[in-house]
Amino acid sequence: MVARALTEHEKKQYAKDVGKILVKKYGKQKYYSPYRVRQASKETIWGIDWHCWAMCLYTSPDEFNRYHESIGEACDYASMKAQMAHAITDGASDSWFDFDLSWLEWPDFDLPSIFDVFD
Repeated sequence: MVARALTEHEKKQYAKDVGKILVKKYGKQKYYSPYRVRQASKETIWGIDWHCWAMCLYTSPDEFNRYHESIGEACDYASMKAQMAHAITDGASDSWFDFDLSWLEWPDFDLPSIFDVFD
């Protein structure tokens, strides 16, 4: 079965949900392992089908690419991360987004208000 596409709002909520789980379980980290992101994704209401969308936010580019090569999938890290950043920041990221930045390094935003991971 092929997963349906996430809407902009769903991408934002999914990112928040996975982020909350990651921070709660493992603390605030620049990057998480693909395994941890996948496990966090499984714990959300969204299920595992969209774990690539969370991985592009919470894993390093190298880990993202290694993971997808190991499972025989071709996913575009930069494109996916740019789409997620656009959704999460309601389009504000378009003027500054650098796909090499960790979610903790994004400028001009109060991350707790975006992700609500520190309540």
